[in-house]
Amino acid sequence: MAEQAEDPTLPLAATSGDSRAPAAHEPPSSQPSTIRLFNSPAFFRLWTAQVVSSLGDWLGFVAVTAIAARIGGKSPEAAISLVLSARLVPGFFLGPIAGVLVDRWDRRRVMVACDIGRGLVLATIPFVEHLGVLVAASLLLEVMTLLWGPAKEASVPNLVRPEFLANANSLSLVASYGTFPIGSALFTVLAEVAKWLGHYHALHVLRVSQESIAIYVDVVTFFCSAAIISTLTLSRDHVRSGPAGEADEPSRASFNETVRQLREGWSFIGSNPRVKAVIFGLGTGLVGGGMVVPLGPIFSRSVGAGTAGFGAFITALGFGVAIGIVTLSLTQRHLPHERVFVAALLAAGPCIILGASVATLLPAVLCVGGLGLCAGAVYIIGYTILQTNVEDELRGRTFATLYTMTRLCLLAAFTLAPVLSRLLDSLSARLVSGHVDVFGLRVDVPGVRLTLWLGGLIILLAGAWAYRPLWHANADTTTAEP
Repeated sequence: MAEQAEDPTLPLAATSGDSRAPAAHEPPSSQPSTIRLFNSPAFFRLWTAQVVSSLGDWLGFVAVTAIAARIGGKSPEAAISLVLSARLVPGFFLGPIAGVLVDRWDRRRVMVACDIGRGLVLATIPFVEHLGVLVAASLLLEVMTLLWGPAKEASVPNLVRPEFLANANSLSLVASYGTFPIGSALFTVLAEVAKWLGHYHALHVLRVSQESIAIYVDVVTFFCSAAIISTLTLSRDHVRSGPAGEADEPSRASFNETVRQLREGWSFIGSNPRVKAVIFGLGTGLVGGGMVVPLGPIFSRSVGAGTAGFGAFITALGFGVAIGIVTLSLTQRHLPHERVFVAALLAAGPCIILGASVATLLPAVLCVGGLGLCAGAVYIIGYTILQTNVEDELRGRTFATLYTMTRLCLLAAFTLAPVLSRLLDSLSARLVSGHVDVFGLRVDVPGVRLTLWLGGLIILLAGAWAYRPLWHANADTTTAEP
């Protein structure tokens, strides 16, 4: 194990070449603005790299979807579905192994290599003419993302003070999803750039188009992210040590050792009630909350709003998440994290149930906004609890398990919700003619409403299950400042 800093309250990065984080007694007004907002220059650089790569990733996502539709021929919808599925499938099989590798290897090198690798794979996509090749490229991109994500999440606690972790996760959430509208708008602008570049015959070899220009920009963002991350000095404490205390050599990383470390990670998660409750709560909550996405357009028609109503739901969800982020950033140091996590889960369920029960757009939009607020809190606080309750050498496997769980639950929600809605709609029409009378009032019970009610109930059950291990847990990861 590498030696810790003499002052244990300082982030590890502050002791290994990075600018030191501010001392606890240093007045906030005397600290640089970057440190006041990001807690340390090292985390600011990591966050900047995440913003750059996320912006490019959303831009590339839109471009790859457009390319899939173009080369999909007569079945563009099926082609898009196949390519997007290729971004989900690897997590089910490779996620746990990726966690072992992240805990075994140098995390900075993992992130740099993955950024460079993703950039190189993306650079080939403008020349792809066959759907199978595009699917293979998407698989490779997802494999490297499975390594990059847990490596990044496991490194954050080594760059900021423990009391700042919730704020760091808030900033990470903004970097990941706040760049989506910017990326979408930039993709539109690149149409004009492609037209201008198309006049230069020498550039035709690059297959200049709106999609290819977006891909090339995405390549540049990944290379920039790799360059920024390469300047970081992360703790090497997570490198596994052998019996004599020496770091394991790659040659000793046998199949049996990999299996042993997989079991070690799963055993830790299964035996730690707090960690297990957070992972289960996040995953199960996504099953219920994820149903809102595929069923949103159907429900918006049921309240007489049509396509515009679905746009209002998405906007309300985004604003709710934003409000949750800001509120937690201002108050999280004075809140018990475990209780906030449980309370947010228990509040998210009724938001879906109430939103699905109303017959007009405005109250439904307000309920969706409340769902967004709760979802933002669950995400931020959940990640913070894991980062503060998992030892550094196990964080990679823990977050890889979380990534696998969330992908599985989202896929289940996206695929099962429409099928379940149609099934329940048929049963409702057959059994109760599509409506019931409650205290003399007629209540329509279409399949979409019943499915959303079920989603809210699933979230409530997840919150109830997490209540016992978390509500009365010692709040040693969150306390008010002295």
